[in-house]
Amino acid sequence: MMSENMKKKMEWAEGLVDKINNDPRPYVKYKESRPITDIKQMMVSSTELYGENVAFMQKDSNSEPYKSITFNEAMADINGLGTALIAKGMKDKRIAVIGENCYQWAISYLAAVCGVGVVVPLDKELNADELKQLVIRADVECVLFQKKFEDMFKEMKAAGDTKLDVLVNFTSEEENDGVYSLAQLAEEGKKLIEEGNREFLDVDIDNEAMGIILFTSGTTGKSKGVMLSHKNICADLMIAPTVFKVEDNDIFFSVLPLHHTYACTCDFLIPMYKGCAVAYCQGLKYITKNLAEVKPTMFLGVPAIFEKLYSTIWKNVKKQGKEDLLKKVIKINRKTKKVGIDIGKVFFKQITAVFGGRMRCLICGGAAISPEVLDGIRDFGILALQGYGLTECAPMGALNPDTAPNSASIGVRFPGADLKVVDVNEEGIGEICVYGDNIMLGYMDMPEETAAVIDAEGWFHTGDMGYIDEKGYAYITGRKKNVIITKNGKNVYPEELEYQLSLIPFVEESFVFEGESANDKDTTIVASIKLDKENIEEILGSEYTEEQAKELVWKEVDKINADAPFYRKIKKVIIRKSDFIKNSSKKLIRFAEENKKEN
Repeated sequence: MMSENMKKKMEWAEGLVDKINNDPRPYVKYKESRPITDIKQMMVSSTELYGENVAFMQKDSNSEPYKSITFNEAMADINGLGTALIAKGMKDKRIAVIGENCYQWAISYLAAVCGVGVVVPLDKELNADELKQLVIRADVECVLFQKKFEDMFKEMKAAGDTKLDVLVNFTSEEENDGVYSLAQLAEEGKKLIEEGNREFLDVDIDNEAMGIILFTSGTTGKSKGVMLSHKNICADLMIAPTVFKVEDNDIFFSVLPLHHTYACTCDFLIPMYKGCAVAYCQGLKYITKNLAEVKPTMFLGVPAIFEKLYSTIWKNVKKQGKEDLLKKVIKINRKTKKVGIDIGKVFFKQITAVFGGRMRCLICGGAAISPEVLDGIRDFGILALQGYGLTECAPMGALNPDTAPNSASIGVRFPGADLKVVDVNEEGIGEICVYGDNIMLGYMDMPEETAAVIDAEGWFHTGDMGYIDEKGYAYITGRKKNVIITKNGKNVYPEELEYQLSLIPFVEESFVFEGESANDKDTTIVASIKLDKENIEEILGSEYTEEQAKELVWKEVDKINADAPFYRKIKKVIIRKSDFIKNSSKKLIRFAEENKKEN
């Protein structure tokens, strides 16, 4: 018999599915979402529907092939681990997960969130002191971790100034020195279930309560603990695969770190919802090798990954002396595709092999990407889409529909959710706001910060500036906090100039900021530029001087300045030799003074 809580949850889920089915927009094409009430019910129903489908693909070592784990096998491990954690006293506790992307990370997350307590994914790139502060702030009592973190968490627990109690190693074979083995715990839990223990199996999740704490990377200060509910996540799982097609035979290639909500929701939980497989990449240097082994169909990444793959393809084409030929074939294929003839399947076979040979769709998020890269990848016969999201939206904000992509845009709103722009200025640009069941509960222990971003009507104010066109496509011009206000009151969006600089072939990366002004009348716009050594050597030769490089850069900057009003012109250029300082999600830290220096 269905509980009152389950009836209430199901009414909400069915109501959201109705909104999806009644959305009249032509690009809301895939109206196949089933109602899900919480992450636990999602996993149970997916296992009933897709039990023998492969859920995870993982390599235990370089020399071994990928091994497959089915939904049935994964669910048995999740139930066992969850039951064992409750038996260890972890019911309703805060449980952290940390490590490389792997099967053990996935089942640790799912066991924690599907009936034990609140899951707290931690950033594996943080140092011991930073992790300790997050463990204290989140009241973490249990951590499941990759082997390399064992000594650190043992020391943290022994120090006695945290609430840490239960430590679990992903890969150890048995309990050792007070640290449990994940596999051993899962087996213990399975035995308890066989004996009739249903403490985990029968948990009825409150889908409106906090179930997840995600700490933001923080490019502008102290990280915030974003509190998400099961409803937040399930809303995204139902609304996202309506504007792009996901099938139960898709294989998602997992590269992005799972402690980020973009990867966790879109690259892990959406595949679980749709009956797909998740194949774990062994690391950035193994991308090409693993793509060939897995032959995935879906690849979610950030601009740096796709830009690197795209530029590598063209560099190889140039080396083979086939650049002009490839450009001609692309030009012809654009015309023939309009009449239903795609010659690319034959001519681009060698290129698509770089992505494994079966790649159907690439989705880029996390930061702006050049439309030329997305369009260029599509020219090779692989769909490439740009999306938009924030941790506070669990993370879905917008996505380009696969039937009508616009590479310059971050996409359209999802059914059952909304987008608007507020405080629009004279240029037609305002702050983008998002509304829907996916908006966070708030920032942990930060009521003032929460009130500053979620208004009385429930709209989340993103801090991103942009506009929405008449067709419903949204565009971002920059971050509200990053806007440079000139002496005469004009707005300059650094990200717009950085995008223009990124189109210069020999510019690897740039950072635009306000420099010290010589007088009170002018604002000095500074561009710090890191050069692509290989590309600049092709132009100037390997013995080029810094002055020659700067002169070449200024020629391109002058072209950008020629089309810009005076207040938006770049007035100073720095050639940067070292990498910019970034956070763990590889976003440039704008407030770091080091990034403004010449070094």
